[in-house]
Amino acid sequence: MGWMTRFLAAVAFLAIGVLFSPETFGSKSEGQHPPKLVTLLKLAHLLCFSTAFGAALWVTFIGGIIMFKNLPRHQFGNLQSKMFPAYFSMVGVCCAVSVGSFGYLHPWKAASAAEKYQLGFILAAFAFNLSNLFVFTPMTIQMMKERHKIEREANIGEEVGWTKNQEVAKANPKLAAMNKKFGMIHGLSSLANIFSFGCLAMHSWYLAGKLNL
Repeated sequence: MGWMTRFLAAVAFLAIGVLFSPETFGSKSEGQHPPKLVTLLKLAHLLCFSTAFGAALWVTFIGGIIMFKNLPRHQFGNLQSKMFPAYFSMVGVCCAVSVGSFGYLHPWKAASAAEKYQLGFILAAFAFNLSNLFVFTPMTIQMMKERHKIEREANIGEEVGWTKNQEVAKANPKLAAMNKKFGMIHGLSSLANIFSFGCLAMHSWYLAGKLNL
């Protein structure tokens, strides 16, 4: 995880540096950039955006549900604890590259209102992913491990699908308190992920309007 975090930070600073460079905020338009550079930046933006959107769609609505329905719950949680940091890192890097390339191709002073909104959507997706990567996910993983320990003491957690947790928690105040903490942080993490996906979906609508099929 260490190298991925450093790589993400480097790409983020690079994207922000490009975005806030004098050239980006100047009056230079897309047509004044070298054609090969424009094509390269468009390719980078398209590939990184599509990777982020596809990964978010799969993890949020398909992969996670399949794993939840077919894996023992503690095994599912442990797998998620390994997968989500990598997922948020990858999506964060892709959003950072998308921000940098889109901002370079559409300088703020020359950009239309629609282009400024789109830049805001990608930046928001990037911010939501960073909040998950550095704040909510580490807290969720730590609380999950503590809850797993309490559940093992109560001989639950190896069932597949829906858990016996709530039933046992009625007679176990320690588990009930941990459930409340975990539910709050996990809910915030899920909300940030949904907001990020929503921002990417808004940008997909914008890109679809630009296609000439």
